[in-house]
Amino acid sequence: MSVPMLKIGAVLSTMAMVTNWMSQTLPSLVGLNGTVVSPEGTHERIVSGLYPGSEEGWQVYSTASDPDGRCVCTVVAPARNLCKRDPRSRQLRLLTEQVQNVSQSMEVVDLRTARDLQYVRDSEPLLRGVDGRLHTYVTNPRTLTSKGLQELKGQMSQLRPLLSVVDQYRLDLQTLASLRLELLNLSFILASIQEEIGAYGYEELQQRVLLLETRLHSCMNKLGCGRLTAVSSPITVRASGSRFGSWMSDAMIPSSDSRVWSMDGYYKGRRVLEYRTMGDFTKGQNFVQHLLPHPWAGTGHVVYNGSLYYNKHQSNILVQYHFRSRSVLLQRSLSGAGYNNTFPYSWGGSSDIDLMADEMGLWAVYTSIPNAGNIMVSRLDSRSLEVLQSWDTGFPKRSAGEAFMICGTLYVTNSHLAGAKVHFAYHTNSSSYEYTDIPFHNQYSHISMMDYNPRERALYTWNNGHQVLYNVTLFHVIRSDG
Repeated sequence: MSVPMLKIGAVLSTMAMVTNWMSQTLPSLVGLNGTVVSPEGTHERIVSGLYPGSEEGWQVYSTASDPDGRCVCTVVAPARNLCKRDPRSRQLRLLTEQVQNVSQSMEVVDLRTARDLQYVRDSEPLLRGVDGRLHTYVTNPRTLTSKGLQELKGQMSQLRPLLSVVDQYRLDLQTLASLRLELLNLSFILASIQEEIGAYGYEELQQRVLLLETRLHSCMNKLGCGRLTAVSSPITVRASGSRFGSWMSDAMIPSSDSRVWSMDGYYKGRRVLEYRTMGDFTKGQNFVQHLLPHPWAGTGHVVYNGSLYYNKHQSNILVQYHFRSRSVLLQRSLSGAGYNNTFPYSWGGSSDIDLMADEMGLWAVYTSIPNAGNIMVSRLDSRSLEVLQSWDTGFPKRSAGEAFMICGTLYVTNSHLAGAKVHFAYHTNSSSYEYTDIPFHNQYSHISMMDYNPRERALYTWNNGHQVLYNVTLFHVIRSDG
């Protein structure tokens, strides 16, 4: 009896050591014991929505050479699975699988040991009884009778399964020995990865991340313009304000301005809230108020190079309001443009004139009676608000849910309600149009503002009292200089 109990003790002791090692050493090796969960969950989602994360990057689909011998690449941005090709990432995934396999094996051994240990405990009274009888027969052989011998044989037959339990313990000891070797090997590999990653302190790593983000934005700017191919799932930033409104950040490229502005409502509003950062906007803190000298109409406002451009209430006059000086710099009529719900989007709301900005500059989307209610696109001079060039898209504005500009192309949605999709595109560079089928999830079922920000490569929307972001996928053709 003492031998099986010793083996049980050895198994349990070994399992305790391995379990303790895994609970204390593995987290420190992979950095889990220093993990702090940010309470600002929403803000973290915004950051991951605006900037490509570990699953995103630039994927080259084809390469060739032009007549001058320069490299020509066709890419889609953002593309998936870039970091999954990193050797360290693959190594960590393999290590994770190995740890999971080890954990499963240990769980099996643990369950089996617990079951067998209970069987040994249940058999202990019988073992003690057999041991007592044998001791009596050894010390006084005359007490051994035929009946007693038969009873002893019966008890011994009941104890025979203990032999298989002992054999299983021997196998489990071998399994645990191999698991200990495997875990030791894992610890060496994890330690080497930790040594490689841990070569930088937290502050240095943070600086490297900021540098990489700067390089990423620089790369995005060098990519130039592309054609919209997809819209991501919605990212809800905040729920505030009424059913209608607009919110935005500066669309000027390049710009280090991190402020965010919010304008609630579409009718005769004058109050503009300015937040210091996107994080402050999500929390509703650290803001100042601007009271516009002239009320606005609609939700088609845009911030460009530190100024707010908007449509003056009950007129086709465009206003440039400078935030830092808190003054109106310019007013100019958009000749012939309808206003006061003459040619709004399908949702109404005095959305006759929609101002927007993209990589090409400042634009106005509107219509007029001579154009029979079809959408007009005009490129504006941001300093004088003069119309530089105009295009008649041929698309009826009342059939449009919303519209936005990307790289000189006007994209129009077929509805402001659930089930909406990007249905129409007009290319100003070729004065041509095409019908598209680019779906997106209208989560709150009533979009009253949708604008593209070229700095962030994201769509800002006001959706039934929710401020929502969408990432966009653009098809690019990149020409290198060397």
